[in-house]
Amino acid sequence: MHDIRAIRENPAAFDAALARRGESALSSDVLALDEARRAKIQAAEEAQAEQNKAAKAIGAAKAKGDNEEFERLRAAVAEKKAEVAAMQTEAKELDAKLTDMLARIPNNPAEDVPEGADEDDNVEVNKWGTLPEFTFTPKEHFEIAGVAAAMDFETAAKISGSRFVVLKGAVARIHRALAQFMIDTHVDENDLMEVNSPVLVRDEAMYGTDKLPKFGDDSYQTTNGWWLVPTSEVPLTYSVAGDTLDEAALPIRMTAHTLCFRSEAGSAGKDTSGMLRQHQFEKVEMVSIVHPSQSDDEQKRMLRCAEGLLEKLGIPYRTVILCTGDMGFGARRTFDIEAWVPGQNTYREISSVSTTGDFQARRMNARFKPAEGGKPEFVHTLNGSGLAVGRCLIAVLENGQQEDGSVKLPEALAPYLGGKLTLSADGKLV
Repeated sequence: MHDIRAIRENPAAFDAALARRGESALSSDVLALDEARRAKIQAAEEAQAEQNKAAKAIGAAKAKGDNEEFERLRAAVAEKKAEVAAMQTEAKELDAKLTDMLARIPNNPAEDVPEGADEDDNVEVNKWGTLPEFTFTPKEHFEIAGVAAAMDFETAAKISGSRFVVLKGAVARIHRALAQFMIDTHVDENDLMEVNSPVLVRDEAMYGTDKLPKFGDDSYQTTNGWWLVPTSEVPLTYSVAGDTLDEAALPIRMTAHTLCFRSEAGSAGKDTSGMLRQHQFEKVEMVSIVHPSQSDDEQKRMLRCAEGLLEKLGIPYRTVILCTGDMGFGARRTFDIEAWVPGQNTYREISSVSTTGDFQARRMNARFKPAEGGKPEFVHTLNGSGLAVGRCLIAVLENGQQEDGSVKLPEALAPYLGGKLTLSADGKLV
């Protein structure tokens, strides 16, 4: 949500920020609606004052025994009361229109975000690891002999339709091990607080984390109004909605492992093979609630937490900063981490780490009390994947594949797999 006062004070800067995202100028539309709203509020207040004045005169007329004046004033007060009510209703409607307009406008990009139109204009900022060399043509994850039978898309389609998968046996255990490894690393080494959060949330939680009103089609809603979370960013971030925190309580750093649900609206025909793009998937999420002065450093910290997981797993990756045209709606700045997937001979996104500044905090009214006193200020919120479990499974399987159809698994998973670090060609842990 944007600060209307900032738009009033510098509409040119607001339009310039939109232009960087490839959006049309909107300050004139916003300010026209804001002016109409303020004018209606002022008119209602003036009419209210006139109503109050006339109401006092009624008592004076009655005291004098002037029935004719009494009836005239009483009729005038009733008319003015109806006029005030109508004006207040119009002011509320204009306020709702302004709020809705502001809620649909993307966040302003940070100054250091590179200009660009799409993913081709993202800028690489880091690369780690040596790409594996194979004496054979590497397969995609679902084609590897030791994986194929345990990654059951036909049964999933029978149960739920397309873009679902049933994992079985050793592959299901490796998937679970990856999630446990991520959570344990975040808690034991990265100083994040583990949270077991709901995956059904209210409208307010989706709105407060900028998923509504603009992106309702990207998520699933139950018949009684709950939303299935697209990521646990929603419940973790919204946990501080309406709060005024002590500055000493910041930063708040959380992590959660949950199921996530996305309709993948607009992705028809894209990544249909394998389990790269699913309607239901698991993700370990990181969320930080911080003082504004800590925001940029916290994003770097969160990025290293996510990168560190891939390094422990020995997965080559590269990190890019998203350009203005590829950045998400609520983000001020986003770094994507892309893991190497040999079966596709390319890097694929496995984590996005974003700072939203006070964009979400304004929507959900989350503030803190400065230690030195003064008015409460909005917190800054950040979120990042740490990591997408299914995509991490893909990277582990494809990078560790052997010519005979077996898979060598990362040493970091040994405690979670009973020390067995090979997925055999017949799908067993040995």
